[in-house]
Amino acid sequence: MGWKRVSVLYWRRVRRLTGTPHSVALGMAIGAFLGCSPYLGFHIVGAMLFAWVFRSNLVAAVLGTNVGNPITYPPIWWASYDLGNWIAGTHPASDVDLVATLMSSKAFDVIVPFIVPMAIGSIPIGIVAALITYVVTRSAVSAYQARRREKLEELVLVRMTQRAADGAEEE
Repeated sequence: MGWKRVSVLYWRRVRRLTGTPHSVALGMAIGAFLGCSPYLGFHIVGAMLFAWVFRSNLVAAVLGTNVGNPITYPPIWWASYDLGNWIAGTHPASDVDLVATLMSSKAFDVIVPFIVPMAIGSIPIGIVAALITYVVTRSAVSAYQARRREKLEELVLVRMTQRAADGAEEE
């Protein structure tokens, strides 16, 4: 499947989630925020936990974590690392032979200088992603639910007129 088709199917799924537009949008925003964090493996669990705490849509929160994916991780991580260093007032770590260092007993010492700035920088990036996701999702879900309500009202009206016409024919 192409990326366009996957995106269309994804947004159809989000729009059709049950719940208020606010609940669905908040769930997506929570997922988007956590999807920007550098803590791989905790995105879905964290999104579900925060969605439960804030009483938003759990499925939307899980779907929102897809903001962080193999295509978007490199720019998110690069931006969060640079932004985190800027916020903390630190300088980026010098060139390190990562493969050799990660295989040694000093692996934790090398990861910490990278993960701390990324964690700090991911907060403002996550906030921006969450705000954008909330606005887009809320408007899309509201529009979808309004169109669906109109179609259902039209269907009820058509059925009522058909029943009335059938009742008039029987007399």
